[in-house]
Amino acid sequence: MSTMNAKASSGGEEEALGMRSDTLGESVCSGEGKRRQMILVAYLIATLELTFLFMQMGVMPYLAKSLGLDLVGFGYLQTTFGVLQLVGGPIFGRFADQFGTRAALILSCASGSAFFLLMSISTSIPLLFLSRLPAVFMHGLPGAQKVITDLTTPSQRADALGKLGLCFGIGIIIGSALGGVLSTKFGIFVPTYIGLVGNLINTTIAMVWMPLQAKPKSDHRVTEHSNVFSIREILRLMKFPGVMEVFIVKAFAGLPAGLFLIMFSIISMDFFGLEAVGSGYLMSYFGVLQMVVQGLVVGKLTNHCTEGTLLRLSVFVFAGVGLGMSLMRTVWHYCIIAVPLVFAFSTLGTITDSILTKAVPSSDTGTMLGICASVQPLTRTVGPTIGGVLYKQFGVSSFGYLQLIVNIGLFVYLLKSKIPLREMKSK
Repeated sequence: MSTMNAKASSGGEEEALGMRSDTLGESVCSGEGKRRQMILVAYLIATLELTFLFMQMGVMPYLAKSLGLDLVGFGYLQTTFGVLQLVGGPIFGRFADQFGTRAALILSCASGSAFFLLMSISTSIPLLFLSRLPAVFMHGLPGAQKVITDLTTPSQRADALGKLGLCFGIGIIIGSALGGVLSTKFGIFVPTYIGLVGNLINTTIAMVWMPLQAKPKSDHRVTEHSNVFSIREILRLMKFPGVMEVFIVKAFAGLPAGLFLIMFSIISMDFFGLEAVGSGYLMSYFGVLQMVVQGLVVGKLTNHCTEGTLLRLSVFVFAGVGLGMSLMRTVWHYCIIAVPLVFAFSTLGTITDSILTKAVPSSDTGTMLGICASVQPLTRTVGPTIGGVLYKQFGVSSFGYLQLIVNIGLFVYLLKSKIPLREMKSK
């Protein structure tokens, strides 16, 4: 009888252990499913915000002109937008670290709603400048990057961040086309109404589908809520090993090419002899390249190469792009050069974001991504002035020579310096 009881007891324990194992397996699968869902929602929010942003970029010159703003005034308007984004990037990142990615994404989408609301009632130049103010917190892309860094392992991060290039490409193609069609057929303010409604939908998506804390509990570290606007806390991250060195490469490797792209609307008319339609086709071509390279190619490369290797490769390709730009004479030359140019920009952006978020504590990844997001606004802020001087004084080839010289210097610097990197491949 005791033998039978022992067997029954043993069988019961095995059954309970099996049930516990099944429950644990279901829990793991459920957790993995939620992570994937949250990452997909982040991709969706980033795609919509970028689409509306590029839609207003296409409409803004015509709206400014209709209000009587001249080219100099329009330059000030663009600079205002760039400065606000530059200042807001690190602050937005600090906000995400302290209050969570859900609150940060809601802030970004709500700011986008305010942006388009003010733009839709801009019947004077002062109101148009006022509409730029909410741009200080419009950082949907860094918000999506924050979600991805919280929910992916270090070895998966570069591939997941690279797929945001698909969002960027879709935003360029659909946003640019949609802005032109809507403003031409229905009026200059219609794209702003669409952008307002779209950002309100985006805000709702963030509120409903994003949990209060995207970061797994095991990774979440409770930190003291210091001042979000603390410059000391933001600059503190630059003192971690390798951070300053990698950030310098990120900021300067693509700067000359960035100046060229800022001046491209003028260069396309004066140097290439293109009309507005031709420039639009080139923008769409850029968007397709961005989607293919960053969405597909970069992810594959991270499976076979270390991040240090890809960082050096992107700088080397940038140097080659500089040589090509210095010899460029026709728009067809530019179409060929655009392929390695997009590859270098995409690889450099993805890999440096991945390296820098691994170099700082997990509680500071949002601030680090905010600092990284300030590179483009900085280029947009100083670009019109520096780019204008280079183009007027030295011509288009000067951008290529500067690109070549800067990246040869950075490549030598990377070969000689011993930047501490977590050398790993994506799995």
